[in-house]
Amino acid sequence: MTKYISLLIISLLTLNLSAQENKAKTILDKVSAINKEYSSIKAEFSFSMDNAEEDIHESSDGNIILKGDKYRLFLMDVDTYFDGKTIYQHLIDAEEVNIKEPDEEDEEVGISPTKIFNLYETGFKYSYVEEQTTPHGTFHVIDLFPLDLDRPFSRIRLHIDTKSLEMKSLVSIGKDGNNFTIKIKTFKPNLEFKDSDFVFDQTANPDVEVVDMR
Repeated sequence: MTKYISLLIISLLTLNLSAQENKAKTILDKVSAINKEYSSIKAEFSFSMDNAEEDIHESSDGNIILKGDKYRLFLMDVDTYFDGKTIYQHLIDAEEVNIKEPDEEDEEVGISPTKIFNLYETGFKYSYVEEQTTPHGTFHVIDLFPLDLDRPFSRIRLHIDTKSLEMKSLVSIGKDGNNFTIKIKTFKPNLEFKDSDFVFDQTANPDVEVVDMR
């Protein structure tokens, strides 16, 4: 009898997990499809890093523009450009720009901004957590778990607006105790951007030291 009850519990848990996974995938597929229709995206956001054990709490505002596989990201006095092939990191206070090609380490450690709306499609399993109502709206809460256990984070939690299906926040839970939170403040799709907007302009910044690491 005990064995039979155990099998029933396992079956119920498995069925529930499958249902939660299917529900999460349905929502994530819709979010991804909507964002793939946009020719470009401009967003302003807040970024915070918290480590409760070390009593570290840091926050900053940033902005980003996206067009295809290109992006320009400004955060913490660093302007990062990616033209689809080359990364330019302009360290504003240091008056220095580092130029390099993306490598496997960049892919493993970080999450490319161009993949944020469909990152679940490769290398993750996912689960629907709950529908959460706050003074700011009602959200689908979905957790992503990396299949590669060597990734530096154990889980990514997404908050998605139930009406617009816009992603409102992303929380990365780090294995080292560092948790990163991104909250979208403004979101504007289909704006006009030139390819040159995604390349550091050396002629306009003659005093900046160029460190070519390619």
